[in-house]
Amino acid sequence: MPDPAKGPAQGFGIETESEVLDYVMNPANRIEFVRLHFPDILGRPMDFAFPSEELEKAFRDGKGFDGSSVEGFVRIEESDLVIKPEARTFRVLPWEYVGFSEDIRWREAIMFGDILTPEGNNYEGDSRYILKKTLKQAKEEFGVDDFKVGPELEFFLFPSDKDPSFTDKGGYFFSGKHGGIRKEVQLLLKKMGIESEYDHHEVAHGQHEIDLKYQSALDMADICMLFRYMVKKISRMHNLYATFMPKPLNGQNGSGMHVHQSLWKDGKNIFFAPKNKYHLSDVAYRYMAGLITHAREISAVLNQWVNSYKRLIEGYEAPVYIAWGQRNRSAYIRVPEYQPGKEGATRIELRSPDPACNLYLAFATMLMAGLKGVKEGYSLPESVEENIYRMSSAKQKRFDIRVLPRNLEEAIKLMEKSDLVRETLGDHIFTTFIANKRAEIEEYNVNVSREFEKQVSDFEVRKYLPFL
Repeated sequence: MPDPAKGPAQGFGIETESEVLDYVMNPANRIEFVRLHFPDILGRPMDFAFPSEELEKAFRDGKGFDGSSVEGFVRIEESDLVIKPEARTFRVLPWEYVGFSEDIRWREAIMFGDILTPEGNNYEGDSRYILKKTLKQAKEEFGVDDFKVGPELEFFLFPSDKDPSFTDKGGYFFSGKHGGIRKEVQLLLKKMGIESEYDHHEVAHGQHEIDLKYQSALDMADICMLFRYMVKKISRMHNLYATFMPKPLNGQNGSGMHVHQSLWKDGKNIFFAPKNKYHLSDVAYRYMAGLITHAREISAVLNQWVNSYKRLIEGYEAPVYIAWGQRNRSAYIRVPEYQPGKEGATRIELRSPDPACNLYLAFATMLMAGLKGVKEGYSLPESVEENIYRMSSAKQKRFDIRVLPRNLEEAIKLMEKSDLVRETLGDHIFTTFIANKRAEIEEYNVNVSREFEKQVSDFEVRKYLPFL
């Protein structure tokens, strides 16, 4: 049973269908609608709502929808799909809606769920199911009970979705405006049971970051979907536009999503080792080796847009070189310093992903790349603590430092040959994702000349800014 102090009384922390129904059907809670939230193949938020009276039937039979209208789902001739809400994802949006008539007031719940075929089977194009399946595989094959992740999501605030102008002249931890928006987002998320750890102004003008408290990967992917929705909504209420576009501005840092991660078994962090120099276990070293070995072929999942690769260039703190270190912020993986007595906080930080990726596929892919290293006993190359940007090419070669793909086209070619990515995503998402990205690349090449290889073009701003 959930804790009464934070469960049904506040609209989160509920575990069972009967508890959800009790809460929703209580007239005092005024829950008139339930919104079902799910990602398309690119991780973009899809949703529809229904009257709360329909929820019991939705738990039993699911709610049907036309999958042919959702990117990467099914063809017109096989369009019917069903989504069954998952009780433990139940949360109540932390505001009241008011209609044209003042006596019309209501609240709305939001839930995630499993997408099924009409026959009742899990739909292979459901990226949330892919993450669920990957976590189950990690438990069955490796005994990993939990894959914990803590992402740092960066975003920009602009005047509108057509105008990427500076809204302040702040810098990292410095000055800037709109810190109140960051606080409002966190307080509203807290009302939904979602905790954060830090917020601050980022390096670029008008750029912000809110760090979420680490959670199990599936829960965190759902939370990040809600986070992106909340940031955009609150910004809109303040007549501003929030974007998670990886690189909206030339001459400024792009937005990344550094992902802190660790593996747990029997309630213990198996990345921790008390006597090692970095306090990392052999499992952690092999996991890092897996991420480094497969870095290039998984790049298209972690950085899935043409615009993503305008961020991954030298000079703007984004990782370009595939290396690891403790104090090295130019590296692909950073190992945060151990804090005595906080074994549970031992983790690694993967620095390449950006916040416009499909969170479910990204978490699944990085987990399987890491576990491949554990399974095969990969050796981790030597750590690199100096700034790789200033390292000579001869020295880079001595450390065997490779680079991430230069653009999405190169990344897709590498992904196409990857058994690891195909096995993780499944044939349906793998082939559909690649086809979608090839169409994106073709459209970009028709509209943008090669002089913009490392520069953000007006075409990208027009295309990506309105929806990322």
